[in-house]
Amino acid sequence: MKLKRVLTGVIGFPIVAALLIFTNKYIIDVIISIVAIIAMYEFFNAIKKEGNKPIEILGYLSCLPIALMHVISQENIIKLISFYIIMLLAIMFMVVLLSKMKIGIKDIALTFWGMSYIILFLLFIPLLYGTQNGKFLVWYIFIAAWGTDTFAYLVGMKFGKHKFSEISPKKSIEGCIGGIFGAIILMIIYTTFVNKYTGLEINYLYISVVGILLSLFSQVGDFSASAIKRTVDIKDFGNIFPGHGGMLDRMDSIIFVAPFAYFLLTI
Repeated sequence: MKLKRVLTGVIGFPIVAALLIFTNKYIIDVIISIVAIIAMYEFFNAIKKEGNKPIEILGYLSCLPIALMHVISQENIIKLISFYIIMLLAIMFMVVLLSKMKIGIKDIALTFWGMSYIILFLLFIPLLYGTQNGKFLVWYIFIAAWGTDTFAYLVGMKFGKHKFSEISPKKSIEGCIGGIFGAIILMIIYTTFVNKYTGLEINYLYISVVGILLSLFSQVGDFSASAIKRTVDIKDFGNIFPGHGGMLDRMDSIIFVAPFAYFLLTI
């Protein structure tokens, strides 16, 4: 399992790097839209194990506008997102009425929650990528999430003695702290590169504070996914990535980091 996990990371990272470096915002929009569809599929499959009846078609259709993120005027994007959310809620309640309560309030609540958790959070990746200097700034999302995950795992394996939560028994307090410091170190190293070769002047103290916050949110995302899996009694959301599980298993931390990275890095 460990070998599979390492090989998946070794193969996967260059692919992600190539996409972020050599493509453009329109292609990233489409890729994130596809990622969202796969993640929604895994989420729906998970919650259906408890007998729930999510409105799947709405979930999948709601992923498609991400592919049009930069076709739409950026001045109106927040207004359109707000209107879309209101429309979704209205449609969901209509579905409850038309189904004669075969689809209940719990079903639409889980559907809307999953869409907010996955789609709304994920769309901040293309939003950040499409900003000025976004090709450099978007890396902070992945560095914070993957750096936290890697260092938390390594430190936890070596020094972990105090369990953090019953939600994920293998995670330790030492690992969580190691993940934070690891993310900060990697973000400072990356900031040094960015400042030297791009002409940007990103403040090291500020990026360190951002690193702490993003690492914490990364771990919240990890624990949140673990809580969902424990609730429905599954080990992984899928098996797309050998050693890592499904798309949602691989993206759980990134999903939580993305919106906070967008706001903290575009202030």
